[in-house]
Amino acid sequence: MVSAAIARDVVGVIGNVISFGLFFSPAPTFYRIIKRKSVEEFKPDPYIATVLNCAFWVFYGLPFVHPHSILVVTINSIGLAFEFVYLTIFYIYATNKGRKVAIYLVIEAIFFAVIALITLLALHGTRKRSLVVGVLCDIFNVMMYVSPLTIMAKVIKTKSVEFMPFWLSLANFLNGVCWTTYALIHPFDLYVLISNSIGAVSGLIQLVLYACYCSCKGDKNNDESGNGTKPEAAVQLSATSNGRVAVQV
Repeated sequence: MVSAAIARDVVGVIGNVISFGLFFSPAPTFYRIIKRKSVEEFKPDPYIATVLNCAFWVFYGLPFVHPHSILVVTINSIGLAFEFVYLTIFYIYATNKGRKVAIYLVIEAIFFAVIALITLLALHGTRKRSLVVGVLCDIFNVMMYVSPLTIMAKVIKTKSVEFMPFWLSLANFLNGVCWTTYALIHPFDLYVLISNSIGAVSGLIQLVLYACYCSCKGDKNNDESGNGTKPEAAVQLSATSNGRVAVQV
């Protein structure tokens, strides 16, 4: 019989693979920026938010904050590296106004350092540290879920899934299910469970919406082609902690 520890590790590795794909998903956007040498209308907001999100999840997974969470550390460290690369590209090709991204990153670094020092110096024991950092991680994650809600509302309003790619929605759902399962296997992790169970539900709702409105996609695209018009907006993606993705239109 497979032990709980092995099962948890296997599920966690699968979660890492799916999350890696989600963190990599904005790459075409930045390839476009490099190719055109301009950030155009793209905004750095989701990537800036993801940096702080990933940083706190890495901190949360450290042994002196929440033991037995190495797989949470690995994927969010990778995500953090991706976001820094994305923001570096954005900074290089942004106008002077867009380069304020550096100021926001400094503010985030100061905020993170303050929380980390308070956690390590004022709180003793992993239980208290896990509580404070875990709650902060979940708050940031829930805030990140606001973006996909705007996409879902747009789908319902326009009766078109044009701006909600099926494979991304499916990956979001599977990622949420995978990390929820990981959190439920001993040792139980409440904070990973809260974030990713919400993410799984969000992904499921996206899939249901896709099933309801996917038949309208072809008609809408044909209408746009016939009228010679282009979609009003492009989808901007950024993965959040544990691979969750924030979407902006």
